[in-house]
Amino acid sequence: MRRTERTTFPSRVRVVEVGTRDGFQSERDWIDTNAKISILNALIDTGISQFEATSFVSPRAVPQLKDAAELMAAADRSSGAKLTALTPNERGARDAVNAGVDAIVLFVSASESHNLKNLNATRAQTLAGFQSVCAFANAAETPVHGAIATAFGCPFEGEIDVASVVEIASAYRALGITHITLGDTTGMATPPLVFERCAKLYDMVPDIELSLHFHNTRGVGLANVYAGLQAGVTTFESSVAGLGGCPFAPGATGNICTEDLVYLLHECGIETGIDLEKLREVALHVESVIGRKLPGQVMNAGPRLRTSALDSVATAVG
Repeated sequence: MRRTERTTFPSRVRVVEVGTRDGFQSERDWIDTNAKISILNALIDTGISQFEATSFVSPRAVPQLKDAAELMAAADRSSGAKLTALTPNERGARDAVNAGVDAIVLFVSASESHNLKNLNATRAQTLAGFQSVCAFANAAETPVHGAIATAFGCPFEGEIDVASVVEIASAYRALGITHITLGDTTGMATPPLVFERCAKLYDMVPDIELSLHFHNTRGVGLANVYAGLQAGVTTFESSVAGLGGCPFAPGATGNICTEDLVYLLHECGIETGIDLEKLREVALHVESVIGRKLPGQVMNAGPRLRTSALDSVATAVG
């Protein structure tokens, strides 16, 4: 059955925080491990229930994440927050499982060119390697999620046919993976593309749970969230203070900002379980740790009904 745009939104949405992975991985200057741990635990304290906390990749490829196991070991999981990790291969999956992740996340690009840059392998080679990873994860009783990078466009190839996205999602489904994330790696998504791809996947690949991962490269990240909500998606990934950007894709800027996303959802009457004011405080702290101005807007402006004293603003003269 073909999906049509919804006139009502879901009552609750899951926000998946990816700042300590996708956000930190692009930072050239080393971020102290204790600072990373402090930020992760502060984010958990805001009520966020799921994180893509880190990635178990070669430290030569992404030096910023070489302390992945230390971060996992020090995370405060008393609230029941789920911590997943990105893993490119079986070695990474084994390291992630040994570190106690709640799920591993596999990833492949819809674009052949980007996959070669990002993973130094063809899409076919990458997907073939996932069979042994899934076998290992199943034996370890660790869930596996799948992500599709460049799902809305490629900086090398341009337009990505929806058929390529469906093909990869079907390959994931054949491996038993039902949680699939569409990644907008360089911010090429638009609301019509988002709705088209989500509707097509829901029609063509049965029994999947979609999540959406947007970058705000061209300023339409939250508009894309709105289109995803209309398509029936209830899980969105975002990064605190708008950190992020793929180091293997030219022009990739920050993810959509978690505080801005939560603000939008709350203003639409959608529950998240997240304390927005606490989240703003964490975002401002992240900005101080990174040491430069970050793109989050609600972190600075505050919520819509934030008021100021009359005498705090000059009165016009003349």
